[in-house]
Amino acid sequence: METKIVSVDSEVDNVRNYQQAVDILKSGEVVAFPTETVYGLGALATKREAVQKIYDAKGRPSDNPLIIHIGKKEDANLYAVDIPEAAQKLMDRFWPGPLTMVFHKRPGVIAENATPGFETVGIRMPDHPVALQLLNMLDGPLAAPSANRSGKPSPTEAEHVYADLNGRIPMIVDGGQTGVGVESTVLDMTTEPPAILRPGGLTKEMIEKVIGPVQSEGKTEKDKAPRAPGMKYMHYAPNAPLFMIEASETAIQTAVQNLHKEGKRIAVIGPEEFSIEEADWYFSVGSLHDYDAIAANLYRAIRQCDETEADVILAAETEASGVGEAIMNRLTKAANGKRYSQR
Repeated sequence: METKIVSVDSEVDNVRNYQQAVDILKSGEVVAFPTETVYGLGALATKREAVQKIYDAKGRPSDNPLIIHIGKKEDANLYAVDIPEAAQKLMDRFWPGPLTMVFHKRPGVIAENATPGFETVGIRMPDHPVALQLLNMLDGPLAAPSANRSGKPSPTEAEHVYADLNGRIPMIVDGGQTGVGVESTVLDMTTEPPAILRPGGLTKEMIEKVIGPVQSEGKTEKDKAPRAPGMKYMHYAPNAPLFMIEASETAIQTAVQNLHKEGKRIAVIGPEEFSIEEADWYFSVGSLHDYDAIAANLYRAIRQCDETEADVILAAETEASGVGEAIMNRLTKAANGKRYSQR
């Protein structure tokens, strides 16, 4: 399969390119497109065969549910029932935006394999002009996880999608680099109080200012299917083993020196303030306490490590507060829970 990249900027015929993408989606195929968080791989959420092509292209486990993307707030009622007042408040405040809410699904509308084994559905309205244009021209819901091979870092640029899915999907709509950089916050609205199933670009504190207390990140037992994307499986992993390490210039320098003694080549992901000249490769993700910048650049840095010959990757931790909670969630999964300890 040839994978075509079409750009939607001021220099090209955007309407024609959008229509190409919409026609492909209506035919039951998949299309990669940008959202404000990461690039998504979309298929008509009402067509089982189309949804299956997402799983096939990504190599995604079949029990990992997909988020449904809509172009208008009121469309949530087409795919969910018993939407509470608190959810309406959150829609009014944060949609379009990086918030997915889980509701009881309306029976017989969304393809069963989009929400495998669940009577709930996660819905969001993305805050990106390309995504919204596609959704509104399509006039239908898109099931859309991140547009990468399963387990790999999520794509924040079209070239990341191409590197992972070239030959596996027919089209990538290139809308430039995404802004938020980590996936949406997933909030379960079927519990009282609502529960965060996955931290993301919208923080717990921001949500609580609108609807009051919410439960922290949900936990899933290993032998159970995940209720939301990113809850069970190892995600965002580079080729070389990644270890989290405290955000200390001295600690990282010492770690690099020790690993060099073992004959290892080291890539470091860290803040721009650090000078780790001993590292074989250093990828800055932004200022030490600018968590928005770190989130936006994290996946790009992880992918840059894959372009090196590093044997080990060290990634500086952040505080687990605000957007830092989402960053640490992604780093923990990329590292499969591993932290570097001096030995």
